[in-house]
Amino acid sequence: MATADNGPSADLPSRILYALSTSEPVLTSEAFPEVPFAEVKAAVDSLNSKSMITYKPLEKELALLEPEGEQIAAHGSHEARVFEALRSAMEGLSIPELEKAIGDKTVTKLGQGKAFKEKWISKTKDGKLVATAKSIEDVTQRQLLDIKKNQTHDAKVIADLRKRKLIKIQRVISFSVSKGPKYALEVVKQETDLTADMLASGAWKTVDFKPYNFNALGADQNAGALHPLNKVRHEFRQIFFEMGFQEMPTNRYIESGFWNFDALYVPQQHPARDLQDTFYVADPKIADQPRSEENGEFEAKYWDNVKEVHQDGLFGSIGYRYPWSADESLRLVLRTHTTAISAAVLRKLASEKGPDGRPPPARYFSIDRVFRNESVDATHLAEFHQVEGVIADYGLTLGGLMEFMEIFFGKMGITDLKFKPAYNPYTEPSMEIFSYHKGLNKLVEIGNSGMFRPEMLEAMGLPKDMRVYGWGLSLERPTMIKYGISNIRELLGHKVDLGFIKRNPAVRLDKN
Repeated sequence: MATADNGPSADLPSRILYALSTSEPVLTSEAFPEVPFAEVKAAVDSLNSKSMITYKPLEKELALLEPEGEQIAAHGSHEARVFEALRSAMEGLSIPELEKAIGDKTVTKLGQGKAFKEKWISKTKDGKLVATAKSIEDVTQRQLLDIKKNQTHDAKVIADLRKRKLIKIQRVISFSVSKGPKYALEVVKQETDLTADMLASGAWKTVDFKPYNFNALGADQNAGALHPLNKVRHEFRQIFFEMGFQEMPTNRYIESGFWNFDALYVPQQHPARDLQDTFYVADPKIADQPRSEENGEFEAKYWDNVKEVHQDGLFGSIGYRYPWSADESLRLVLRTHTTAISAAVLRKLASEKGPDGRPPPARYFSIDRVFRNESVDATHLAEFHQVEGVIADYGLTLGGLMEFMEIFFGKMGITDLKFKPAYNPYTEPSMEIFSYHKGLNKLVEIGNSGMFRPEMLEAMGLPKDMRVYGWGLSLERPTMIKYGISNIRELLGHKVDLGFIKRNPAVRLDKN
């Protein structure tokens, strides 16, 4: 192997070329031990790109002494030092005397045990320690000195000394370098551009051009990136579209209490309408009464139906039996759920006529932001996204809803659903939906569902025999699971890491 000591004082590529002129191949770890790995790698890559050398990486493990190993290599093992101290004292030593003679309590304590085991020392009747062997071989010191010199040993010795924390293993990468097809002692500068002067003089015919690297990644572009929520939202939208759903318009963040609560048969005394749960708008405070999208006229009959069903009961219901307030119904709020949109869309459906003169079956969905006055923590925000689906048809049953939920969540790879009875003001029956989470090893809630109440649907003008499924879940929970996020504030809000947004891959729900 060539060594760098024979080469001229030059830059590293030139030193490598000179070393090859005297011996081949050149092992970089031996020829240039003082040069950092990164510089060696850059030099051989540069020469290889010019076809001046070829190289192959070599990996090997070196055994290096730990501080305690260095101490033993220099002064002997603990047991050998104990033996030598006792051999020097003809009549033996007590333990305090031995500690004083060695000058290190730890060495004395550890060395005694090993020396007794090797039968180098013994204890007399008066409690003194004496040397019993005539001579010893300090195997540990010899092994460490060999390793210090050669940086290796047989596997059994290496394993034993590593267990005793006297040595450590360090992986070293070096390169075996050989001459390439264009080897020369001097590095010729390669041209990177074809100039007008080269064309005019004809120099381009003999100039050595640097070859293009078509595998180069290129410079990073400072471009925008899709947020993880938008990626998961796209997947949900595709599932809905595959199942024949229409997307509802969700551009109204501010709703009246009428659409957000009253139209859904939520009583005006319900806790969800308290200030601690809902954001009310201060200016303006009051909304207009509900009006028809077709002609803009006040929907007096629908307004009266909602009032009556709350106050006195209607459509077979006894209602809530309280004095319903129009002012409370018209208060403006930041919508607390996208079901307010579903109510408006279903009201519009009631005015449509199918081939049989009745409102036609329909499927709707929405995915958008909602707002609730909640304390912000690792799993809750004051604003989040709700995924909602609605199916209106004739002859629907609770069993059909459960079957459809199996199909819908199955398209996301979520199976083995469990259903639990629940209460919602605007659905009856209502069910919470659970699925087994393998990571948490327990059932977790993944959504809420139910069949909209007759008090809500018939007040809109929908036929008595039309039933409506409704279900919803948050967009944030599946996104957090897919991207391994434990704190929702790292996903949405001012604490989001923009680097994470750019780095995260496109998501794919585990569709069946």
